[in-house]
Order: sequence, then structure tokens, then C-alpha cells
Amino acid sequence: MKILIVSATDMEIRPVLNYLGVTAAISHGKIKKYKHKKLEIDILITGVGMVAMAYYTGKKLNRSYDFALNAGICGSFNTNLKIGAVVNVAEDCFSELGAEDEDRFLTLNELNLQGITTVSNFNLSIDSEIMALLPKVNGITVNTVHGNDITIEKVVQKFHPVVESMEGAAFLFSCKEEGVPSIQIRAVSNYVEKRNRENWNIPLAIKNLNEKIIEILNSF
Repeated sequence: MKILIVSATDMEIRPVLNYLGVTAAISHGKIKKYKHKKLEIDILITGVGMVAMAYYTGKKLNRSYDFALNAGICGSFNTNLKIGAVVNVAEDCFSELGAEDEDRFLTLNELNLQGITTVSNFNLSIDSEIMALLPKVNGITVNTVHGNDITIEKVVQKFHPVVESMEGAAFLFSCKEEGVPSIQIRAVSNYVEKRNRENWNIPLAIKNLNEKIIEILNSF
């Protein structure tokens, strides 16, 4: 089985890289190849943001992959989701793609414009109990993470997201367009609220995320 693991940053999947024996940092846009048991694993670090994610993922994808996995951390709008929780972002949305009309935001659909705003896991039929048991949530992908009560309320009312990231929808879109089965797995590092890093727990999110990915790799 051949897998592509994609992450915006080395930091987010560093424990997995260490587990695979990868000590050096991976340059953005470069594929590194590893073997683990029966798996062929390619690792791609894209850099932060949907533009870098879409470009490098689309450039490197090919039909030889059984599936592609996007791993990263995220913020949660839902405080019932514990910090450190690992989820499958099964549906994601480019929530900023549209137009302002006074104090309203209009999506492409509302503007009667063609374009992709919402994407889902693409054709994933991998038999993995661990992946199947991950809670499925919907998310939004943004250029600017939310930290203002007014804009948070507006985006929640408009899209009803559970989580947000800066790359997820771009990854899923690239996989869909290239015909490669995909899954986006993220761990909650913080709640989406007025910016307060004291409430964040990035180390816990990274720990839980990577433990789950290693479980997945060992399940095949």
C-alpha cells in the first residue's frame, strides 16, 4: 500500500517522522520516501496556508497512491470537543470565498457564480477500523483564523462549522481533482475565541494526532 502524508508544517507531524526514523527537517514541496512494514510512505510538507497546500499537494499527487492523508492541528468552535481530541474533518469549506454586501457575506452560490466552496473526503474506501471510528466533523478553511467575537458569531451562523484550519479544504479539493482517495485528520489545539494562547495546548494536540496516525499506519 502506498500512502501520501501531507502536513503544513514539520512540527505537526514531527513525532511520526521520528517514529519513521526521520531526523532532518523536510524542505517545503519536497517528497521524502520511507518504508514501514508493508507500506510505502511519502511525506510532503507544504508550508502554512491554502495556496501552498493546494499547489504542492496538486503537484505531487498521482494515481499510484492508495490514499492521501492530511494531518494537522485545528481550532474548535465547539467547546464540547475536548482540547486534544482527534477528528476526521470529513467536509470542509472555503468560508471566505464570496463577497461582502454591507454587513452580509454572500457565498459563490448566493452570487450565482460557479466554483467549489465545499469539499468532502474523496472516495475513501480504505478498510481501517481506526479511521472509521474517528468522529466526523465539518470544518472551514480560512486565511485568517478567527479571534473576534463578532466575526466568530457570523461565521458560526453562516456555516455552522465545528473546526477551522488554514489548509484542509485545499487538500481535499486537490485530492478530489486528482482522483486520489483522501482523509483529513486533525487534533484540536484550541477553541476559536478571542486570541488567548494561555488556553491553547499545541503539544497535547500534536501528541494525540501523531499517536493516532501511528495507530493507523500500524493497522495495515
